[in-house]
Amino acid sequence: MNNDKFLGHNGFLWFVGVVEDRQDPQFAGRVRVRCLGHHTSNTTILPTSDLPWSQVVLPITSSGISGVGQSPLGLVEGSWVFGYFRDGNNRQEPLVIGSLPGRPSEYGNPNKGFYDPNSRTDDTTKSVYPRNIDEPDVNRLAVNNPDKQHSSLTTRTADRLTNIQGVNNLWNQPEISYNAVYPYNHVYESESGHIMEFDDSFEIDEDGNRTNHYRVHLRHTSGTSIEMTNNGDTVEITKNNRYILVTADNKVYIKGTKDVVIDGDYDLKVNGNYNISVGGNKTETISGTKTSNTTGAVVHTGSTIDLNP
Repeated sequence: MNNDKFLGHNGFLWFVGVVEDRQDPQFAGRVRVRCLGHHTSNTTILPTSDLPWSQVVLPITSSGISGVGQSPLGLVEGSWVFGYFRDGNNRQEPLVIGSLPGRPSEYGNPNKGFYDPNSRTDDTTKSVYPRNIDEPDVNRLAVNNPDKQHSSLTTRTADRLTNIQGVNNLWNQPEISYNAVYPYNHVYESESGHIMEFDDSFEIDEDGNRTNHYRVHLRHTSGTSIEMTNNGDTVEITKNNRYILVTADNKVYIKGTKDVVIDGDYDLKVNGNYNISVGGNKTETISGTKTSNTTGAVVHTGSTIDLNP
């Protein structure tokens, strides 16, 4: 029996290669890979468009069917990958099993094989990927090298608001709680800069005392973000307009105090009844004119009501 054509009996012919194309015309998550030892680096002899399409293996946490779970779209041009040829020596049916992060020592050359073929917008001699050299491919937020700080962390630190004048006090946005320790900060970053961090970092001092730096951080590339800090604080930042639409009840319970500072106008419209219950004193300080327009009755009740100007 000739097993050359029998899948699983035709040997395990594996490869390491570089993704050069991910624009799958079938939208199936396939990529074109130039494989070391199997393909030449000369793109004139073997252009990227002549490389076979490779299917990509997903983890069992994704279904791989009907779009349920994670889409197979994580690889980019320039990604190093590992896989095997399902058709053995024919080498026309590659299957990517995983990606291989490393430590790039040079920028990509878009004019040669085994590199990202896309040029940077400001430099036609360098590929888009890798973005940085002489540092690991692991996200900077996970590494936490103070000499190579992630741009989002630099921006967050610079944009922190302080000395916000409330009614009777000054208050500050909490200090940036980032204090990641490798390898405990689990980071996802998209190409445009959207970020998710699930930080399990901790430190143990020489006396055996443990200090946790747990955080959850979700950030849009614009700077809009929400972060849950180690002590349970939530810091929410919206860089533009914010809309909250509730189709049923909205209940808010605050055990402590609440400070609201509005630099612009404040309009409130209540189509039903508006009830205010104050357990202590109520003080209003108005620098301009107060106007009340009431079509119904105005009733004030209390032990003392002082309406003198």
